[in-house]
Amino acid sequence: MKGIISTILFGVFLTVSSSFGQQPNILWITIEDTSPQFIGSYGNKDSKTPIMDKFTQEGVQFTNAFSTGTVCSPSRSAIITGVKTYELGTGNHRSNYAIPSEIKGFPYFLKQAGYYVSNNSKTDYNVANPQDFIAEAWNESSGNAGWWKRSNGQPFFAVFNFDESHQSRTMTNPYDWYLENVLYKLPEEERIGESDFEMPPVYRDSPEMRKQMARVYNSLKLTDNRIGELIDRLKGDGLLEETIIFIFADHGEGMPRGKTNGIDYGYRVPFTIWFPEKYAQLSPWGTATITDELISFEDLAPTMISFVGGKVPSYLKGRFLLGEERSSEAGKLFLSSDRSDNGVDMVRTVTDGRFVYSRNFMPFMPEARYIRYMEIGDIKQIMRKDLEDGVLNPLQKSLFEPRHPEVLYDLKNDPWETTNLIDLPEYAALADEMRVSLDSHLSERRDVLFLPEFELEKISEYSNPYDFREDKTQYPFEKIYQVAKLSGFQNEKVLRQQLKFLKSENEIERYWAAIGLRSQNIPMLLPFTDNFEEALNDSYAPVSITAAAILYELNQSELAIERLNQFVLSTNSHFSLMAINYLLYTDKKEPFIESVKKVYESESSDYNISAASKDFLGSLGLIPNNFEYR
Repeated sequence: MKGIISTILFGVFLTVSSSFGQQPNILWITIEDTSPQFIGSYGNKDSKTPIMDKFTQEGVQFTNAFSTGTVCSPSRSAIITGVKTYELGTGNHRSNYAIPSEIKGFPYFLKQAGYYVSNNSKTDYNVANPQDFIAEAWNESSGNAGWWKRSNGQPFFAVFNFDESHQSRTMTNPYDWYLENVLYKLPEEERIGESDFEMPPVYRDSPEMRKQMARVYNSLKLTDNRIGELIDRLKGDGLLEETIIFIFADHGEGMPRGKTNGIDYGYRVPFTIWFPEKYAQLSPWGTATITDELISFEDLAPTMISFVGGKVPSYLKGRFLLGEERSSEAGKLFLSSDRSDNGVDMVRTVTDGRFVYSRNFMPFMPEARYIRYMEIGDIKQIMRKDLEDGVLNPLQKSLFEPRHPEVLYDLKNDPWETTNLIDLPEYAALADEMRVSLDSHLSERRDVLFLPEFELEKISEYSNPYDFREDKTQYPFEKIYQVAKLSGFQNEKVLRQQLKFLKSENEIERYWAAIGLRSQNIPMLLPFTDNFEEALNDSYAPVSITAAAILYELNQSELAIERLNQFVLSTNSHFSLMAINYLLYTDKKEPFIESVKKVYESESSDYNISAASKDFLGSLGLIPNNFEYR
């Protein structure tokens, strides 16, 4: 009944809103790299976030809000376009592949509805021609942008991004930098000490780790202060009671195992909508309330456009959370995680809020995989030293080991995702339901990121991945997916199927067969050395590179060494990155040191190639893992 009344009232509201003053302003406050576990109003008694807590407690607190990516640029691509990254081709961090001209940054449609739209100031939208895309979307996007530049009385949609909780503050930048730019900006009475909080079980509870974890708490306290300053300005301008406020993070916590990982810790975000009394009737949830309704970033664009009375484009498939056209609640959400900087990965996830099921398509890549922006942080170096010293418990050690192809976590009873339930008989029916729903969803959306990334670059030269994926002749998704689904499962039946697909006429099927074989148990592959020697000459480079990596693990063949060194030095950045990434996880790196040194010394203009080469040499102690400003 509450929802029906809210819808009726909103319809009346739109009908009578002919003047600027009667339309609500909308303020979005986004914070970076933050999981709900570290926010006071989400149950952390050690956190000091009173401003965020106040608005959460007075507004609508969402306990099941999820990013559609686990690192900033894919996440922000989904927010600004309203289109899932695996439809648009924007899932790989800091890429710039083409999107269709009709897909616009959603504030464009708010402009058409009469709103002044401003962004202060982060973009990172992960699309080609970003400056044109940004200019079309916003009235202004800059460090000076804000509601104060609108026409007199014009309603506004204003975004402010606070980076005080970004990974750079919590783990990557040097500790001295953190002291100067975070801790010393807080009054002493607001600082959180190194013994003033509980350590999450995924990290070793040691003085060295506590020193690093305290950075998270103090960075969030500084973030909270900055939010308070912005709210004070809004209030000082007499606009607080005229403005609906959203406060949310762009993805999960910027610490090892959180950000960049396709589990709940990477996806789930704190999310609040605060309605002033004047517009309280527009909330379908009420106010001063908590809801477990499932929402994702795919929902934000259609919600905002619909809410201000704009015409919602047909390509938007997310829900309407507010307004007269409010959608029925979702039973499940579908999420994704792909390459982050030089660390390749591919995870697809389904969650009902209580349980999360993730499918790891490249499980040979560990959760704590080599990503240069993390490797230079003190906490990652401490964790690797603890691993070397044998002081990590099995859970903490597992971050550095190959993953299970499937994980299923009960988030109600296991919020830190410490126990994988996938093989327990009592969860078999649930796991199967999750698998089926994920398969159905990916088939419906025709996930374009099952293509190797260099294919997206080629497609962007004449079209775009979004349109390409719809052509069933060019992109036989169902056939490709059937091969990809085998990846990670280690048994002879699967192995035989993968060897068969390694000879397929379709090069993408051969690619996924090779990826799957890389995930097999190495001793099981020994009788099939000839198959990999033959695949070294595959005309499709990703197959040849992967076959060489497998063959090298099997017998350190001179042929494999030669082929891998050739690809390390390839002028194609995708091929070079693929080869170096494989070599990062071998215990026998010596035959490749000189080739990787050449890449390192070439000062490649490609950030990811440079980062991968530094990770390789840094893992051998040949160069220091020094911080470098990015």
